[in-house]
Amino acid sequence: MNRIFYMVVRNFYRVPVWFYKIRKMGIEEENYTHKERYEYIRNVVKKVNKSGRVEVIVHGIENLPSENGFILFPNHQGLFDMLAIMEACPKPLSVVVKKEAANLILVKQVIKALDGFYIDRQDIKASLEIISKMTAGVKEKKNFVIFPEGTRSRNGNQLLPFKGGTFKSAVNASCPIIPVALIDSFKPFDENSSRKLKVVVSFLKPMYYEDYQYLKTTRIAELVHDRIQEEINQKMG
Repeated sequence: MNRIFYMVVRNFYRVPVWFYKIRKMGIEEENYTHKERYEYIRNVVKKVNKSGRVEVIVHGIENLPSENGFILFPNHQGLFDMLAIMEACPKPLSVVVKKEAANLILVKQVIKALDGFYIDRQDIKASLEIISKMTAGVKEKKNFVIFPEGTRSRNGNQLLPFKGGTFKSAVNASCPIIPVALIDSFKPFDENSSRKLKVVVSFLKPMYYEDYQYLKTTRIAELVHDRIQEEINQKMG
């Protein structure tokens, strides 16, 4: 947690400006394109990461589809995950996060500005509604991030099982599935230190609709899970 304090102190004079601007973008979203909102927040994220002495190493950027309308499926290691993904990804993203984050200061404003959603995985009906909204968004050429583990792994770079239901939005939208491997993303906020760190974000080759159209979502989840774990294992030697 030392790093969070370090980030806050180093950006203390900037935070009110960032908060005002991001909140305004969420309220007056018709005055800003989604790309403009994303790029502003992404630049903020880059500054925050740099001030926190975290270097984000990116692999596989060429695997991102040239056309929008895809979903990123990363493993989930902790609070730093989205900071790493947003710095790494030049394509505008919308985010799906747990409902517990709905009232966190600044997080709430960022999710609104990015047209994101909150999901309550304990409420089946509400979850299906979010899946439906994601499907509609992807068909409108928006890109999304959702964590298929459902909760963060407490075992560092070892993944939890992926939930098949998370992939229903991709199947319904017939869109590219992009597995994303996060490596050491748990360290910035879990370690009681502010030493320099490197976090790896690796975009793997997409699974297009023709690759998975005849598979059950549980099987898709297994394939994406195993590809991410294999990538992590290889990168870590």
